[in-house]
Amino acid sequence: MGGIRRHRKKIVTPGHPYDSERLINELVFVGEYGLRNKRELWKARTILSTARAQARRLLAQPADIREQREKELLSRLTRLGLLPPGADLDTVLALDVRSVLNRRLQTIVFNKGLARSPYQARQFVVHRHIALNGRVVTSPGRLITVEEEDLISYAPRSPLNKDDHPARPQATPAFEEKGKTKPGRSKDNIKNNDESAGPENAEEVETLEKIEG
Repeated sequence: MGGIRRHRKKIVTPGHPYDSERLINELVFVGEYGLRNKRELWKARTILSTARAQARRLLAQPADIREQREKELLSRLTRLGLLPPGADLDTVLALDVRSVLNRRLQTIVFNKGLARSPYQARQFVVHRHIALNGRVVTSPGRLITVEEEDLISYAPRSPLNKDDHPARPQATPAFEEKGKTKPGRSKDNIKNNDESAGPENAEEVETLEKIEG
């Protein structure tokens, strides 16, 4: 038989499961970042609370003792994009859960314009359409470093590499911009399509003129 391992919780769950205010706040994050469930939010909070706890312990130590560990902590968080270069331990204590959620692969795929929404970004990742430096990644919750961020793209064999693929984010059509009408329903098109326009078409042309005027 193998050795007996003591399993530890990797996620710190809320102490009180039915706090209405907390439940409402969690739903906001789940919807905004397209999370699968609240456990993904709790995992991000656990990562944040662990970093903050390390910073608090280091601040309680003498400067000569904490120097090396402080550099290691700040370097790791800066590499993950959670901190700007040159940050200190006080900056670590000012972080919130959005700082961690913004570094997830799913969020970065959406922010880079590779998907129309966070939910579609998650679908692309799980369905093997997203690659990191040419290698397919299937974990939406993976934390991306600053160096890896520019290496995210569509997978080499994914059909999404085609510019005309219907699932890719497309530019907003010109007629959907404010103040413009759809092709085929402008004044000139209505007149040209039917030279002998009846009263109904005439009224429509007049209405369009009033709107554009």
